[in-house]
Amino acid sequence: MPEIPVEFGQQARGDSCGRLDAAAFHRNHAPIWEALAPLLGEQSGDVLEAGSGTGQHVIAFARQTPRITWWPSDFNPAHLTSIAAWRTQAGLANVREPLAIDLSDPAWRPQLPDGSGPGPLLAVFSANVVHIAPWRVAEGLFKGAARHLRDDGHLILYGPFKRDGAHTAPSNAAFDHSLRATNPEWGVRDLAELEALGRVRGLILSNIVAMPANNLLLVWSRG
Repeated sequence: MPEIPVEFGQQARGDSCGRLDAAAFHRNHAPIWEALAPLLGEQSGDVLEAGSGTGQHVIAFARQTPRITWWPSDFNPAHLTSIAAWRTQAGLANVREPLAIDLSDPAWRPQLPDGSGPGPLLAVFSANVVHIAPWRVAEGLFKGAARHLRDDGHLILYGPFKRDGAHTAPSNAAFDHSLRATNPEWGVRDLAELEALGRVRGLILSNIVAMPANNLLLVWSRG
């Protein structure tokens, strides 16, 4: 049984349904959508969010993309409960029931217990996941994305990353130190290592978008 990551988010004020509220969501959902809009804003199809956390991002992005069907996912039971609660509260037809996905399993599939799920994916989006998980989660994420993306699909990662082995800001270095102190298998990942993971799976890093707070949004496309 893989380790279940810590919860990121506190219970939403006045909520009794399990909704979690992440402070980071309120800071970053608008700039993330601004970066995603050129890729997804006019598209249609299925998008998997890998590691949806509280579920707030998928709701915000689904409101911007009525022609996209969003499939949130996570492995933490409390997160799955929160995602379902935010989905119920939002009442959006283009957000599906959350999928329980263990990204550390290289054979993961985006399927509900009854076997239903999306078709080939327009995108796999993952925010703030690979640095709070063992490296095998990143490996599984890339392997599954390569298997499930359609020919014009993209793997999109958001978060802090190192470049050429160096942190892009002192705050990222301090964050990396705190992550590794919490779990030696965690840590801010280096762009070159992620590029190599993608290349093995036929995914080429096609765009790097600088984001607020020393974060990046990375886009992989089929080579």
